[in-house]
Amino acid sequence: MSLKTRSYEKELLDGDDIPFGDLLVNLSELNTIGELLGGHNVTRRGIDFFLRRVPDTHTLTIAEIGCGGGDNLFAIHDYLARKKKLASLTGVDIKPDCIRYAQSSGFNIQWICSDYRTVVWPGDKPDIIFSSLFCHHFTDEELIAQVQWLKENSRIGFFINDLHRHPLAYHSIKVLTKLFSKSYLIRNDAPLSVKRSFKKKDWAQILAGAGVSAYGIKWQWAFRFLICVDNEQ
Repeated sequence: MSLKTRSYEKELLDGDDIPFGDLLVNLSELNTIGELLGGHNVTRRGIDFFLRRVPDTHTLTIAEIGCGGGDNLFAIHDYLARKKKLASLTGVDIKPDCIRYAQSSGFNIQWICSDYRTVVWPGDKPDIIFSSLFCHHFTDEELIAQVQWLKENSRIGFFINDLHRHPLAYHSIKVLTKLFSKSYLIRNDAPLSVKRSFKKKDWAQILAGAGVSAYGIKWQWAFRFLICVDNEQ
């Protein structure tokens, strides 16, 4: 097996015929994985990047595309509440079952079932848009268009939280999910997500293709990249 280039093999989660009960197990485990393996910490750091750029009195509007079951927005909600920072949160996902699951959480978050490319914002465009473990579902060509969309639809900027394509990441998650996961979706898709993910040079090419020259990219534990783009730079 080679990880020199990205795989475009489809994940099971990309299908349209997943039984709701199976999806529930998958979304619950993704929340646990995000917290235990540091994914939510990467998202919090993305928020921190922009918090320094806005006054404390400003109510941030933050949207996530490809929000799934909403676990990243739950983490942001609690994080900003602890910091006593006012924010209005919105989650966008194309799968009705994901939105149904997110709505059952009880969090004061707006949920929109839509393809992100055709979403209609209820008011002004969000200050910040982000995605987490969403980009690796797309081809490089699709991601160039997605980055352009993110820049055009965010007022302050956007950030991306996604995986680093690395052999240790692949083999580690394959073993961990085989031992501990009860979801066949997780056991299949988690290692495949690594194969579909990125090296730093991939992001440099995608961002250049989208016309974005000013950005920050940092490696994060465990095997993630955080890409932040301030629209004013």
